[in-house]
Amino acid sequence: MDSRKSPAMSDHIGREIVATENPFKSILKTLQRPDGGEFGKYYSLPALNDPRIDKLPYSIKILLESAIRNCDEFQVKSKDVEKIIDWETTSPKQVEIPFKPARVLLQDFTGVPAVVDLACMRDAMNKLGGDSNKINPLVPVDLVIDHSVQVDVARSENAVQANMEFEFRRNKERFAFLKWGSNAFHNMLVVPPGSGIVHQVNLEYLGRVVFNTNGMLYPDSVVGTDSHTTMIDGLGVAGWGVGGIEAEAAMLGQPMSMVLPGVVGFKLSGKLRDGVTATDLVLTVTQMLRKHGVVGMFVEFYGEGMSELSLADRATIANMSPEYGATMGFFPVDHVTLQYLKLTGRSDDTVSMIESYLRANKMFVDYSEPQSERVYSSYLELNLEEVVPCVSGPKRPHDRVPLNEMKADWHACLDNRVGFKGFAIPKEYQSKVAEFNFHGTPAQLRHGDVVIAAITSCTNTSNPSVMLGAALVAKKACELGLEVKPWIKTSLAPGSGVVTKYLQNSGLQKYLNHLGFHIVGYGCTTCIGNSGDIDDAVAAAITENDIVAAAVLSGNRNFEGRVHPLTRANYLASPPLVVAYALAGSVNIDFETEPVGVGKDGKKIFLRDIWPSSEEVAHVVQKSVLPDMFKATYEAITKGNPMWNQLSVPSGTLYAWDPKSTYIHEPPYFKDMTMSPPGPHGVKGAYCLLNFGDSITTDHISPAGSIHKDSPAAKYLMERGVDRRDFNSYGSRRGNDEIMARGTFANIRLVNKLLNGEVGPKTIHIPTGEKLSVFDAAMRYKNEGHDTVILAGAEYGSGSSRDWAAKGPMLLGVKAVIAKSFERIHRSNLVGMGIIPLCFKPGEDAETHGLTGHERYTIDLPSSVSEIRPGQDVRVVTDSGKSFTCVIRFDTEVELAYFDHGGILQYVIRNLINVRQ
Repeated sequence: MDSRKSPAMSDHIGREIVATENPFKSILKTLQRPDGGEFGKYYSLPALNDPRIDKLPYSIKILLESAIRNCDEFQVKSKDVEKIIDWETTSPKQVEIPFKPARVLLQDFTGVPAVVDLACMRDAMNKLGGDSNKINPLVPVDLVIDHSVQVDVARSENAVQANMEFEFRRNKERFAFLKWGSNAFHNMLVVPPGSGIVHQVNLEYLGRVVFNTNGMLYPDSVVGTDSHTTMIDGLGVAGWGVGGIEAEAAMLGQPMSMVLPGVVGFKLSGKLRDGVTATDLVLTVTQMLRKHGVVGMFVEFYGEGMSELSLADRATIANMSPEYGATMGFFPVDHVTLQYLKLTGRSDDTVSMIESYLRANKMFVDYSEPQSERVYSSYLELNLEEVVPCVSGPKRPHDRVPLNEMKADWHACLDNRVGFKGFAIPKEYQSKVAEFNFHGTPAQLRHGDVVIAAITSCTNTSNPSVMLGAALVAKKACELGLEVKPWIKTSLAPGSGVVTKYLQNSGLQKYLNHLGFHIVGYGCTTCIGNSGDIDDAVAAAITENDIVAAAVLSGNRNFEGRVHPLTRANYLASPPLVVAYALAGSVNIDFETEPVGVGKDGKKIFLRDIWPSSEEVAHVVQKSVLPDMFKATYEAITKGNPMWNQLSVPSGTLYAWDPKSTYIHEPPYFKDMTMSPPGPHGVKGAYCLLNFGDSITTDHISPAGSIHKDSPAAKYLMERGVDRRDFNSYGSRRGNDEIMARGTFANIRLVNKLLNGEVGPKTIHIPTGEKLSVFDAAMRYKNEGHDTVILAGAEYGSGSSRDWAAKGPMLLGVKAVIAKSFERIHRSNLVGMGIIPLCFKPGEDAETHGLTGHERYTIDLPSSVSEIRPGQDVRVVTDSGKSFTCVIRFDTEVELAYFDHGGILQYVIRNLINVRQ
């Protein structure tokens, strides 16, 4: 944060280092107010008089300022500052830098385990003789409770209140724990449930853009425990997702170790055509960047097309950074940003301070002035006029389908073999009709029929143009007499109360209600798997007839098994298209040639008849979205609601664990911990627990959705008297390690090569050949004293940043994962939990080495961490006689230190105890 002298600490091999005062104090300047007086002090980048800085991408300048401000020659060194200044030369070399974010962002699914770990660390500190009150966030922590909204009640005027009551009944214990945490830990703001989606609240309210802390000015930057933290990049705030374990370390003042990223310059030109939405744009950008390859990189947008994009449009693009694989999709601050800050209720004085600071530090883009040439690692360009209406699916966010090709693509998916673009439905069954009775009314279901249509997710609900666009589609449809079939589960989950205010102010909410898109709550719903149940009759028709049913949602994730277990086809679409597909009732439609439905006069109604023009949408946005709405919403947000305010919580700084709780449980991470680091571990004679192909996501590894009735987690809950209707979701029970360990690899769509084509959360216990649940097999291996490893293909761990995708395997006894490639955050999380990530050499994988997963694996590592280098080659030997070389994916010296200590949290505790006051 500021440049105050840091205490002495011990590094990972025991040397004591004393921090010095900031060597850059000579560039500490005073920022004057336009009307006289001072805003505060700041570290001036122009005062360095280094021409290399002028050519740096804006996103890299934020890393540079942080390094300069936090430089103490201990955690951050002058040589780190030089590496960043020399970015053009150093970034291709994979150099390591430390980064201290200005704040940390949590939501409840990840916030609960973070607070559990902090509480646990206090206990461990206490037992080891340290001062447990040192375990406190040292940077501001914003925790938004937003992931608990299950769509239990839909298509009802009372849905919000009913779902909120369900939410509190199910999650009372969890909410009380978070309320305790907000009192027990300093520097932690908890935004109560019912307020909105974390990333929209961050954009509209929490984002500072520039901090002023005790008179020190510096850019806002944030790491969050949800991968869509990147949404804030649209506001010019550098933010991205990290694992919960990394976030906890950042909270405790540890610098994040990161590889200095390359930056892709993405030039935008032109203007979106009439009727094309920001969602169409983001799905196009996602496909382009996936093709280009941007994993581990920043993407920075620039060009004259920027002036045509609203802040909300930019945030939509930034939000989907994880889907296109980038660490960030960054939009530097310009006049559009300042206008949005004023719209959302930030004070004139705050906006003046932000603009003055960024201009003084040459971090503000003024498109009315000549633009200096920036240097980027590579370049892409998109003319916005080339973007066409589209959707993505049926199983991945980057599988974009132009709307006019959707019907043909759907039929190809039915034909194709099972895969990301295939369901392998034989030709003779493709026109199958499933007859069923819906509450006394005869009904039919076919392949591709929509059973869930949800306007949901921070990606789109923060954008007034697409939300009001959807409402205009609903209005035109209602006026023409179109209806949505009653068995389609429709829902609207705004990301903040502001959306409700402008929908009501526009007079359009009633049309959405008429089509069944009633507001169901404020938080993450269908996009995170909180779809709730679909009607029993519909569910039976799907399962008994093996129907490939569809969900259409305005979300960012559509991996199989995520949205709902019974929707095998899941398409991402703009909110207006969600309404259109709900009206059509099927994804098997060509909107250009086939009608959406038949109107009240018997006339065929086409999509073009109900689609609003861009001018219509802009007019309604201008008239309906007002600054007072944001002020009123966020003045009330921290006051909570009656149900939250009535929660009674224990006092005290050490948590009183309840051994009977099925929500909050003390995990075993620090059991038998001593002051001496355990040192690095190899792997000896390990069995393969699971053998995977490509694109195993964190949803496969650690599901966030419903707990299946036949799963080990369900058995655990039933043994403790929990009724099935009260199982809640895996995400809601992340504070209980016993349940989360049992939920690890519990995805019903898991494809494990050891099962020879069978799909489901099972594996083979190699010594006996028995087929068991993954949890039961892992426990048997542990009880027998055997290590286990996992074999995997490319992109292992893609999807949401999910700490339990690393914690779970660690608790199952997994010692190493050998994959073709890893998703960035997941690899980091594995390291944080002491699991060894290994990559096959380029062009190699389990198949090229003839590995079946029935072998036993030995990985020898030196006994001292000082003998291991980041990225070095390691030999893997099997009992079948095969051996091969892998790259050990400890990417930095700091990651090696974590591994030496048995994990990042153990490292932090030992270092805090070693601090010399």
